[in-house]
Amino acid sequence: MATISISSQLEAYYSTIRQNRWHWLLYINCRILLAFAFIVSGLVKIFGERFASGLSELHPMGAYLEALHHTGYYYTFIGYAQVLTGIFLLIPQTVLVGALIYFPIIVNICILSFAVRFEGSFVSSPLMVLANLYILVWHYDKLKYILPFNSYSKAVSIPIPNKYKTRFPVVFFIGVISIMSFTVWLAHFGYQVMPRNSLKDCNSQFTNIENDLIGQEFCQCIHISGKPLRECLKILET
Repeated sequence: MATISISSQLEAYYSTIRQNRWHWLLYINCRILLAFAFIVSGLVKIFGERFASGLSELHPMGAYLEALHHTGYYYTFIGYAQVLTGIFLLIPQTVLVGALIYFPIIVNICILSFAVRFEGSFVSSPLMVLANLYILVWHYDKLKYILPFNSYSKAVSIPIPNKYKTRFPVVFFIGVISIMSFTVWLAHFGYQVMPRNSLKDCNSQFTNIENDLIGQEFCQCIHISGKPLRECLKILET
């Protein structure tokens, strides 16, 4: 009975979201921004250029992208897959398929960004994951049939309302802004050191602090020696 009650409450709340104009505008913006990001990065791969070409091959992410660039038609395939996924997001009839394809790809990019501490997508990738999740939640009326819930309505999808409600969901958007702010804060303060995108930027982390020479050795390990991040981090532990 508790499960049914919770499920009913979720469906009631979901129904109010789908009828709110502000939520709809956020949904549309998420679709457009995510589609734009994938189409642009996909075209770079289709044209055979290395993504983030300005990043040194000695950087952990640069080494990964360089290796990926040399995988031949696999690299091109990723580009076409990204462009197709972006187009799916823009078409109302295929947006859910696009979001489902998009999600594992962007989660992989997010984890990779954190693993190598890449500034280029350290903030954007987790925000893209959240935007993708919002699109999936918007289509909960379809996805619920594959979720482990015991109770659900018979309607396959909720119809578009004749007129959206205009009440601004203050609490929800405060939550959105808080999550975005936390993500940006984590990008700047989540790790004590970052490889950064250049030797100069990396060294700037250790200016006027104790053991700055050790920090510079870490940066040289990344940007001059080209050693793995894990190995270079050991320098700071000594």
